[in-house]
Parts: sequence; structure tokens; C-alpha cells
Amino acid sequence: MSMPTVFVSHGSPTLILENLPARDFLASLGSLLPRPKAIVAVSAHWNTERPAVSTAERPETIHDFYGFPDDLYRLHYDAPGAPDLAERVAKLTGAVCDPTYGLDHGAWVPAMLGWPEADIPIFQLSVQPYMTPAHHLALGRKLSALRDEGILVMGSGSATHNLRRLMRGQQGLAPEPWAKAFDDWLAGTLEKGDEAALANYRTEAPHARDAHPTDEHFLPLHVAFGAAGKGAKGKPLHRSFTSGNLSMAAYAFA
Repeated sequence: MSMPTVFVSHGSPTLILENLPARDFLASLGSLLPRPKAIVAVSAHWNTERPAVSTAERPETIHDFYGFPDDLYRLHYDAPGAPDLAERVAKLTGAVCDPTYGLDHGAWVPAMLGWPEADIPIFQLSVQPYMTPAHHLALGRKLSALRDEGILVMGSGSATHNLRRLMRGQQGLAPEPWAKAFDDWLAGTLEKGDEAALANYRTEAPHARDAHPTDEHFLPLHVAFGAAGKGAKGKPLHRSFTSGNLSMAAYAFA
């Protein structure tokens, strides 16, 4: 059986410390999937002009945020890297190798929750915010053979991501109509496996500009979808909102 690919919404770095449905879901992620031999994490927080992969043997935990509680900075995810596999991914995708980049919070927060033993090799593949969703679908497609080897491609971003519109500190609110409309469109599009609509979400989806003023938090989804291979469809693993309009949806693709 081939490994599915997944997309998760990682939310604020503080998610790992909070009592939220999305945190509970991520803490169950390892039990919902076959145990991967390695994880290729595609995080919204590693942005490069051309694809890059991290080849560190022991990736450092990057605390790529400021002004958060001290407890966050004391967290470290000490999983091994996978330099040989990372170099192979670089060849498959035409990416450059970066032996210095570790794991940013888009990678280590969901990994720490889902696989807290930190015993599965993990490394990152970057996104290119100035390139199209179609580019990222094609980038993911180059990784589709990894599924048959038990390697998990995990996109980590946000199903909606408009920091200026967040209602910070307000939990339990019903989602704003524009955010729910986009989130519902996304769920339907993925369940149908409509790759063309996903590639053209800027014109196809309702309230796309409100949901994603910039692309970087959505592009990991395109990579994960592409990595599931032609004809893939999405199955929702989790859907919830926080801060009024931040969708924490997660999907598996196969």
C-alpha cells in the first residue's frame, strides 16, 4: 500500500502549547498514517528563489519567531536528517542542497506533535512564493514515486492565512463567512481532485484574496497534492477554525 501524502495547517507557533482541536488532531497524526520511513516536510516558512532541500545530518530546531512565550524557545526536536534521501530529492526536483538549514516551526511543530519520539528522519523542501501554484503541483509530482517507498511528503502551511484579519485571542468563534466559503470550496475541490481549479485558485475560489493575500502558506498544499500522483483526490483529516478566520484544515491525498 502506497503512503498517502498530507497537508496540515500548522497555525501559530503557540499551537503546540494550546488546548485546541487542531493541536489534538496533530497529536494523533502519527496514529492515522502508516509509519513513514522518512518525512519530506514542505514548510511555508522556507522560501527560496529555486527549490532547495536541507541535507543536514542532525537538523537544528529553528525558532523562527519572536516575542513568544519562553517555553517555546526551550522546545527542540532532535530527529535525524536524511542526507542521502535529500540529495536524491534534489536530483528528482532539480533543487539545490543546503547543508545548513534545519527545521523551521512549520516542520517541527507538526512533527513534534505527530511523532514525538523524534526517531523518523526528516528534512525540508522549500517553496518558491514568486512562482505559480502550477509550478508547485509539478514540483510535487516529481516526488510521487516516494510514496511506494513508505516516504511521507508532508506539506505544512495554512488552509487560510490572513494575519491582518485574525481575531487574536478570541477562540471558539464561528468562522467568518468569507473564510468558511473559501474553506468549503477547498474541501470540495480536493475531494473532486480538481487539479485545474487548484492551480487556478486565485480566479476559481471565492474570497481567494482574503483567504491568502500571499501564496506561501498555500503552496505546500499544492506540493503535497502533486506528490500524490495523477488522479489524486483529497480526504479531510481535520477541519476547524481559530481566531475567527484561520482554517486549521488538514487533508490526506491518494
